[in-house]
Amino acid sequence: MPFRMRDTLRRARFAAQCRALWSSAPVSLDRSSQIALLSQVQRKDVLMYLLAVKSFCNRIKPGAIFVLDDGSLRENDRERLVGHIPGVAFLALSSYRSRACPTGGTWERLLAISALVDEHYVIQLDSDTLALGPIEEVSECARRNRSFVLGTWDRQEIETMHERWDTARKLNRGAGSHIQLVAEANFDRLREFASLRYVRGCSGFAGFGRRSFARDFIDGISAQMRGALGDRWAEWGSEQVMSNIVVANIENSMVLPHPKYADCHKMKEGESEFVHFIGSCRFDNGTYAALARQVMQAL
Repeated sequence: MPFRMRDTLRRARFAAQCRALWSSAPVSLDRSSQIALLSQVQRKDVLMYLLAVKSFCNRIKPGAIFVLDDGSLRENDRERLVGHIPGVAFLALSSYRSRACPTGGTWERLLAISALVDEHYVIQLDSDTLALGPIEEVSECARRNRSFVLGTWDRQEIETMHERWDTARKLNRGAGSHIQLVAEANFDRLREFASLRYVRGCSGFAGFGRRSFARDFIDGISAQMRGALGDRWAEWGSEQVMSNIVVANIENSMVLPHPKYADCHKMKEGESEFVHFIGSCRFDNGTYAALARQVMQAL
């Protein structure tokens, strides 16, 4: 069965399993909080997004919620989101673009974060995530204005860019390699290479301290990477590299403990409090739907 057809069927089954969400109570905000949630949302992910944001707000109440509309949301989608998230603010993708950066592939999301951090502690929340436990580390990071990123292995720490470059250059196979590996293998072409840091994290869940970085930093690094990699820098996945660079170079930032915070390949039952249900395992064995139902019961 073609992927698109299989994905449509799986989404329809998931929607049927989670239909009780539509009758759940709206999200309430804490206007005294400095936390702002930002998510880029497409029409087919509205249900998943509401699960993500409601599960998060059941643990931590933000002061503001922003939705970056990828252009696919219809009026009834917006009305539904407003009904479940009173006070949600919609941002236009076209308002967050830079000549120094690629377009698409969630680049506008990162540029939107660079604007929002002027006034907020910004948490980037992917639609395919669920908060299952207290996520106290996130609360503490927000309280201390400390940036964070979702890691990919146990006891992971932020490293020097030189360390990651040295690992990547040994694994890189050129044209056949994923853009993340190719970019990392070319870090030495950055002017600031010797002083920069890096973390091989996931941009699907990341926190950015208030006034922690500026758009100029993104523009400068992106322009250099485009010069080094050409059109490859516009491939899907390059934004994650840039997001990782941003977080790693904010003073006192941290990697969330793994697998307490993990993706669905590496989550551990009874231990993981926050899970990112990436596409490669999202609908494989019913775990996402089962945990979503648990979340809905707790709302």
